[in-house]
Amino acid sequence: MKPVKARIVKSLPRGAYVETCDNSGAKLLYIVSIKGAKTVKRRYPAAGVGDFVIASVRKGLPEIRKQLVPAVIVRQKKEYRRPDGMRIKFEDNAAVVLKEDKSNTPRGTIIKGPIAREAAERWPGIAKIANIIV
Repeated sequence: MKPVKARIVKSLPRGAYVETCDNSGAKLLYIVSIKGAKTVKRRYPAAGVGDFVIASVRKGLPEIRKQLVPAVIVRQKKEYRRPDGMRIKFEDNAAVVLKEDKSNTPRGTIIKGPIAREAAERWPGIAKIANIIV
């Protein structure tokens, strides 16, 4: 997992609901924890584009519902700044569900919609099946 060069605003706190943009069977995720989040005392940990989260599946296929799954945030509504000065924001918040093994590959085979370049650089398995990288 490579570091991110952009100044990404962490806009999805623990407890946020995020839609999925893949065909893994999950439709709506609830963020339970953010891996590697550094915060000050009493502040909720939050995630941004490219961050690895553990989420609970709230809507989706019956086999995958009520399970904890690893996921990566690939889009966020809150704008963030790239090193060249460009500001990027998306229409929705979205995540991609990963497999439970340590391979960091997506569970689904198709990603709907664009994904951020920062997430694609950090997670090459997601970049392979992405249609559009912004």
